Amino acid sequence: MPPADNAHFLVEASKTRSRQARERAEEAVKAAARRSERPTVVGIANAAGVSRSWLYTQTDLITAINQLQTRAPASHRSPRHAASDASLQRRLETALERNRQLRDQVADLTQKLEIAHGEIRRLRALSSTPAGGVSTSG
Repeated sequence: MPPADNAHFLVEASKTRSRQARERAEEAVKAAARRSERPTVVGIANAAGVSRSWLYTQTDLITAINQLQTRAPASHRSPRHAASDASLQRRLETALERNRQLRDQVADLTQKLEIAHGEIRRLRALSSTPAGGVSTSG
């Protein structure tokens, strides 16, 4: 008796999942339209529980998101939330100091690795020499 062909069940399940994803994405776009904030593809994908790559294949939904984005301007930070020059300078100095520390650490570890490698080579050379100290090579 030949095996049962259940492919039609798989095809139907795939169509159902696709339809449900489409419905969730459409609802997420509609919900974004009702809000005053600027929607993003990432936000819509997260709200709908779909991947961004899938959402980008839905050209009509991407067009709708783009239209909503032009309707609601991007939010800008107010001047009181912007980082001051002094704050940015401190962050830069901190990053540069951390970078120096990491360079020093890399140099130290490199030196230790070179010493260990030399010791390993020395031990290998000793272990390949016969007990009398005279090499048999040659």
